[in-house]
Amino acid sequence: MKPTINRSIQFRMLACAIGAVWALAFMSGCRRQVETYVPDAPDYMDSTMWFTADKDTTGTGADVFYVVSTWEEDWMHDSKVCHYADVWNAVHRAHMEIEISRAAAYMAPGNRFYAPYYRHTTIDGWVTRNEDTIQHRTRLSMGDVCQAFDCFAAQRDNNRPLIIAGFSQGGLAVVELLKHMSDETYSHLVAAYVMGYKLTPQDTLCPHIRPAHGETDTGVTICYNTVKDVRYIQPVIASSCVCINPVNWRTDATPAVLHDTITVTVAPEHVLVVSGYSGDEYKPYAGFINVGDIHSCEPWLYSDCIRRNMQKRIKSFLQKQ
Repeated sequence: MKPTINRSIQFRMLACAIGAVWALAFMSGCRRQVETYVPDAPDYMDSTMWFTADKDTTGTGADVFYVVSTWEEDWMHDSKVCHYADVWNAVHRAHMEIEISRAAAYMAPGNRFYAPYYRHTTIDGWVTRNEDTIQHRTRLSMGDVCQAFDCFAAQRDNNRPLIIAGFSQGGLAVVELLKHMSDETYSHLVAAYVMGYKLTPQDTLCPHIRPAHGETDTGVTICYNTVKDVRYIQPVIASSCVCINPVNWRTDATPAVLHDTITVTVAPEHVLVVSGYSGDEYKPYAGFINVGDIHSCEPWLYSDCIRRNMQKRIKSFLQKQ
């Protein structure tokens, strides 16, 4: 006769076995989560870490410090996942340079333009839409930008006007730089341009963050995000308490016409609502951006407006000296 096992005992043994398998899988997953790779830190005394352009032929322009947005996805290094761009990787730098060079094309003329390569947080962190995850991962990225800015500030002519600008994750960096910079450095600030990122009520408690109210005020922060309809506001990027229209430089709902066919209006939710422009050239990504918002347009749609505005604010700043 074959030995038999009580069915209830058999079920308990099976449950324990399944539990053990799940426990091992969970522990294995935990181990995989902590197996991350962090690229080597940048050395901002090395010219490789910078994109620069000196287009100030008269000596009357400003120093423009630009911070690039997000270009990399998570990638693997020796079977470890990396959540950051690698500034020592020529391919990663080339990706960042695509945006930087395009920004320099309209920000550099008449000025000196500086943009550091930094270990920006990959898009995967942002796609989580989790503020804690984003804050945790971007801490290293913002540390790089602050270090780059300190190196830049230590070597620049402090008598020159200063502009800082950034798009998306670079906009977050601008907000952090305003909190980081000294009062002395801030005293030379013409304006800060936060393109495609938010300002929170907590941010505006910083004395260096003064929302712009017009076209020529100085020492101020310009902030805007663009959507087709307010229902497309992406909170981790665009849930802002501040917005100014970069076409007519109004903070109220007075509409402005751009390129003859596009109407741009500040909504009560502190975003720009556009009509007459589809933004179809910017493809949706992971159901996160460009899905009714037009996040990827921010530095480009209004580039002529921003270029002219920088010139006006520099002139206004110099007249006050």
